[in-house]
Amino acid sequence: MNVRITFRHMDSSEAVKTHAKQKLTKLQKFLREPMTAKVTLSLDKLAHVAETHIASGGSRHEAKETSDDMYTSIDKVMAKLERQIRGDKGVKQAKKKRSGKTLRGGKAPAVVPVAMPVAPIAKKAAKKKATASPSKASKKKKTQSR
Repeated sequence: MNVRITFRHMDSSEAVKTHAKQKLTKLQKFLREPMTAKVTLSLDKLAHVAETHIASGGSRHEAKETSDDMYTSIDKVMAKLERQIRGDKGVKQAKKKRSGKTLRGGKAPAVVPVAMPVAPIAKKAAKKKATASPSKASKKKKTQSR
């Protein structure tokens, strides 16, 4: 896990750094691959802003939160990121289920094709198309020869 913490318009603090790192290590358990995180902690007038970008494998997540306290901002940002990661994980699992692959890497279940009976109405429509096509072709030939 690679974490880079940047302070803007405020002095750096070891307590804030350790708090942010602890929260990020809790997010790592939701990700399969090691993550790289960029945390920017800044002070805009009286508002404490925490902005985080996380990349792990092919997935990227980012969140920004503002509050009156820096620790509260960090906690809210991490909650947002956790929701994003959980949602992304759920989407991936749903796509795997729809594709027919199993989640544990086993064989896909066998799909047996079933022949559907043709309705009598569909047979009549097919006959009409078969008989109508030669006359249309002859009309086209006549118009092209003129």
